[in-house]
Amino acid sequence: MSHILITYYSNSGNTEAMAGSIAEGAQSYSDMQVVTKNVKHISNSDLQNADAIIVGSPTYYGTMAAEVKTMFDNSIELHGALDGKIGAAFASSGGVGGGNETTVLDILKALLIHGMIIQGSPEGDHYGPVSIGKPDERVVQNCLQLGRRVTELVKKIKQSGMSA
Repeated sequence: MSHILITYYSNSGNTEAMAGSIAEGAQSYSDMQVVTKNVKHISNSDLQNADAIIVGSPTYYGTMAAEVKTMFDNSIELHGALDGKIGAAFASSGGVGGGNETTVLDILKALLIHGMIIQGSPEGDHYGPVSIGKPDERVVQNCLQLGRRVTELVKKIKQSGMSA
């Protein structure tokens, strides 16, 4: 059974709500184990055991929360071990121009440094879902889509015989 890890930090509950919608999209496939976990409770073995890792953060000063950065800093011990796994990102902020896109890109850069395959979208929020304040219907739909797209990519890679 394939394993998708959705990890996030959330202070207001907005990023956590997005994680829930992404999990809902990913769980639309019965043969997929989906785990949603706050980054405060993530271990390196959680990262290593996942076929896909989707990371979310609120936007603080145009970048990811310190708690998310700490998870990445601690993952240095895994350098090379996450190569070929699937990655994606999402973010929330308090306002338009608050740095959502730069936050998502910072998360994606960390995933790329680990050698991960990034799932984007030709529609909606290209780099990953973003929310300004509480997730609205547009955000929820983008989150559901990300969950489904990551699941489909995991399946494609597994079927090809490559490891994710």
